[in-house]
Amino acid sequence: MTNNNYMTGVGINYEGSLHKIKKSDVLLQPIFEAFTNSLDSIKDLKNKYNTTHKGSITINLYFNKDIFEQKEFEKIEIIDTGIGFDDIGFNRLVDLNDESKGRFNKGTGRVQFLHAFDITKISSIYRDIKSSTGFKQRKLTLSKSTTFEKHNAFIRKEAGNESEVDTKESNTTIIFETVLDKKDKPYFDSLSSEEMKKDIILKYMIIFCENRDNLPQIKINTLIVGEHTEELEIISGDIPSIDQQKPIDINYSKLNQTKIEKTVKKETFLLKAFKIDKNKLDKNALKLTSKGEIAKDIELNSLLPEEQIDGNRYLFLLSGEYINSKDSDTRGDIQIPKLSDFKKGESSSLFDEEEILLDDIKNETNDVIVEIYNEIKEKIKEKEENLKELEEMFLLNPETINSLKGKIKINDSDIQVLTKIYEADAKTKAEGDAKIKHQVEKLNELNTADNSNYNEELLKQVNDFVRTIPLQNRTALTQYVARRKLILDMFGKILDKQLDIQASTNRKIDEKLLHNLIFQQSSNNPEDSDLWLINEDFIYFKGVSEAKLKDIKIDGELVFNQAFEKEEADYLLSFGENRKIKTPDILLFPEESKCIIIELKCPSVPVRVHLGQIDFYAGLIRNFTNDSFNIDTFYGYLIGDKFDPRDIRLTDPRFVQSYHLDYMFRPSSPIAGDVFPNINRSDGSIYTEIIKYSTLLKRAKMRNKIFINKIKPI
Repeated sequence: MTNNNYMTGVGINYEGSLHKIKKSDVLLQPIFEAFTNSLDSIKDLKNKYNTTHKGSITINLYFNKDIFEQKEFEKIEIIDTGIGFDDIGFNRLVDLNDESKGRFNKGTGRVQFLHAFDITKISSIYRDIKSSTGFKQRKLTLSKSTTFEKHNAFIRKEAGNESEVDTKESNTTIIFETVLDKKDKPYFDSLSSEEMKKDIILKYMIIFCENRDNLPQIKINTLIVGEHTEELEIISGDIPSIDQQKPIDINYSKLNQTKIEKTVKKETFLLKAFKIDKNKLDKNALKLTSKGEIAKDIELNSLLPEEQIDGNRYLFLLSGEYINSKDSDTRGDIQIPKLSDFKKGESSSLFDEEEILLDDIKNETNDVIVEIYNEIKEKIKEKEENLKELEEMFLLNPETINSLKGKIKINDSDIQVLTKIYEADAKTKAEGDAKIKHQVEKLNELNTADNSNYNEELLKQVNDFVRTIPLQNRTALTQYVARRKLILDMFGKILDKQLDIQASTNRKIDEKLLHNLIFQQSSNNPEDSDLWLINEDFIYFKGVSEAKLKDIKIDGELVFNQAFEKEEADYLLSFGENRKIKTPDILLFPEESKCIIIELKCPSVPVRVHLGQIDFYAGLIRNFTNDSFNIDTFYGYLIGDKFDPRDIRLTDPRFVQSYHLDYMFRPSSPIAGDVFPNINRSDGSIYTEIIKYSTLLKRAKMRNKIFINKIKPI
């Protein structure tokens, strides 16, 4: 092959020029460029020869298999029945910066071929009246490899180029071989016809929608080791209809010193909205389109990406001549400035004096979207209510939320919202700590011997210090109080049977839920419990939840005796009952010789049937515990919701009604300590309360009300 086959550049250095046009971040961009050319080629054929033939485009994905029998990318072939590379098309290909297809076509699309693939082969049959058959064929290879670079060329004519062919129609085949960037190869190895079909439909949504009844035949095939494994076709039924469309006027902006001002000049854009089944659209999106193709994502701030409404997701496409004019050499790289960039470019020639700002496009378009879709407006209202619920639930500082206006987006998830708020609160706390340190350091500067203004200065600094402390402490206290509020809310939900599990499980689940809420079963760490629901002091005591009497330890020492006289041992196992493994719900040991016994009963079970249970546990502990403990003072709490004071009084007349908060109590009563002569222990005593869960909740709410009100927005 002679050097004359290379299309050497004259007056241009191709290597330098190619580097100025960057590789697209979209890995399928070369395929999109070729597909766009195929669409244009079919359109040119219709226009030039007045044919009604719809034409066809076929994409073939070829794969080999590696040694592990996994498919491995070989090549992509795109075939169309368009006008072919006639002289006009060929001249466009050769001229790197040809814009003859239109003022918005930069003529640099084929550079993406060179950036992505080592070899691009083109075989094209076109009509030629000088040919004896009426058709000629061009065979070309495109590459930026070293061989081509040596000839200052990116195109090479192959054998048979411009030869006559005997055929009845024009067509073009483009083949992409060998992925240049190894990082891109896994993507191409995993390509499928299904994925390619989805990406093409999304990319050419506008063109397809406008021509849904006159689409060319579009086929996408996967061939592994030469055998068809997947054959798909894009038909009109695959293309969604435009649901709504609306023009949007957006004004230009100019920079007046440091202030951005809107001008009277404006551009009109067209918003096309699609409501698409969630199974056909993975994510909601708002996109700019250029020359009929999707070009750039814009933030859609009214919907989360994967959110759906009535089984649908939404695609919004914004088009306009202004967007087309801002398309760069890398097709789809829209050069519309952001507000921040426009301000920075004040003293440079980077931007025109007046520009449409990307921020205005985003804001205006999002406003129109909410305006035309009532269901999205309702979704926004729902999210605003959710933010209010988060504020209430976690006692979030409304001042912090207001300070984050513009930073908390309507489509932020709960995690994102809370993260932003907690980060802002952390900054507030840090600033508060710094102010406290500053105030303390200022105290060192006071002079007690300065009779003229010492008292005045001291009072001022004390006031400043007092004002600083609440700011610092509020953030630290909020998380603690918010957790308590959540526990109180959960307590109420369990009592009202609002949890899903309560609707599908038997009544014993209520008792278990309440027990684990207050003090996790099988736990021995009251500090990590929510025993404050019963009494604030209880979380500071030693204790256990759901532990057998024989296994209970205090500071590593077993409480219950391990060795017994025969009479005691017989009693503990009498009537087929093992009293050593009795399991009180909660046992707490506040100090030497004292024990708190808490029994939690199912809200639907009458409390009176359990009246003797706490006394029985107290008697076992009094008589059978290790001598070193000598527990003789007990406090009992029997908690349930189903009791009538008259039932309690008739069962044990020592119980009396409290004067406040609907509970009953029994003053000090004896616990037998002399049931076994050899033990020789005196009687103990027990104070007992019978409390409703609802009363417990009311008490806890009252105790925590002052903290919640201090933090909760009024």
